[in-house]
Amino acid sequence: MATHSKHKRDYSLTGPENDLAKQKGLVAADWYTSPIPRSKLKELMKRKDGPAIRDTIIWFGALAAAGWLAYLSWGTWWALPAFAIYGVLYASPADSRWHECGHGTAFKTSWMNEAVYQIASFMILRPATPWRWSHSRHHTDTIIVGRDPEIVSPRPPVWHVIAMEFFKLYGGPRDIKRMFLHCFGKLDAEEKEYIPATEIRKTCTESRIYVLIFIAVIAACLYFGTILPAMFIVLPSFFGSFLVLMTGMSQHLGLYEDVLDHRLNTRTTYMNPVLRFLYWNMNYHTEHHMFPMVPYHALPKLHEEMKHDCPAPSPSLYAALKEVFTALLRQRHDPSYTIIRPLPASARPYVNGPNTGDHNEAVSK
Repeated sequence: MATHSKHKRDYSLTGPENDLAKQKGLVAADWYTSPIPRSKLKELMKRKDGPAIRDTIIWFGALAAAGWLAYLSWGTWWALPAFAIYGVLYASPADSRWHECGHGTAFKTSWMNEAVYQIASFMILRPATPWRWSHSRHHTDTIIVGRDPEIVSPRPPVWHVIAMEFFKLYGGPRDIKRMFLHCFGKLDAEEKEYIPATEIRKTCTESRIYVLIFIAVIAACLYFGTILPAMFIVLPSFFGSFLVLMTGMSQHLGLYEDVLDHRLNTRTTYMNPVLRFLYWNMNYHTEHHMFPMVPYHALPKLHEEMKHDCPAPSPSLYAALKEVFTALLRQRHDPSYTIIRPLPASARPYVNGPNTGDHNEAVSK
């Protein structure tokens, strides 16, 4: 079993855990991958424009329809459910499209990936270039304490932050603050850990454009004497973000830290077709982390190729979140508590760390 310290750890990228991770050989290390024939993997990695063009048209069409209904309902109680639907269609697909287009795999055509990535980054209020590099680090050092900037919750959990993120009230203001810093050519201390110096100029230009859009939205609200313009642009990133939090919490929480096997620290969850569309198949999260260059539309097929070597997926988002919150409650008093997920008999053993012989002893239990 992997060992975890019972004292409170420093999850920042500028603290002592960063150096400790390097000393343990956990930084930019070789990760376990499930055995898949090269020909099959090459087939799965083929990029296509068609699926992403279709899904993007459906997304913006649904968003426009929901926005029209929300506009018509403004001033009535029907505005509450109407804008709730609009908010979910605004924030949740923006999160998954930001993610997949950031990998450059959603479309075959590069400029299409970049165009949707930039639009989705603004919609979810994530500065495009910094978050591209943040996510690159997340994949390189997944759930390595002191290295991964995208760990959703530390151990023990900080409950008020989780509650605030239900409406993006922690991460949203943090990223907006960073945007204003970028406008003056500055990065915060953590961003300096993963953003190359060559990308600073682009980072600043993008944030200045974002801030100009904020000013335009505020000006429209003042000119028309209503908050309605902001209800369609910017504010949905906050009031529509609860599903983003739920799917994000299902990815890694409760599982292992500081290991080099995505089967130990990443969770695959079965979801219904609607959630899969909104989430762009990122529910196949173990598969995505192990083979990030496989496009979203091929992840179900990749899952079939890998499932003999992986623990059973969570049967639903509800089941995954129940498991997550059970673990978080246990971690309040025992930060070392970790969910152990048995492997099928057909799987190769878990690999904990740089020493590939260091297998998880819980496999045999």
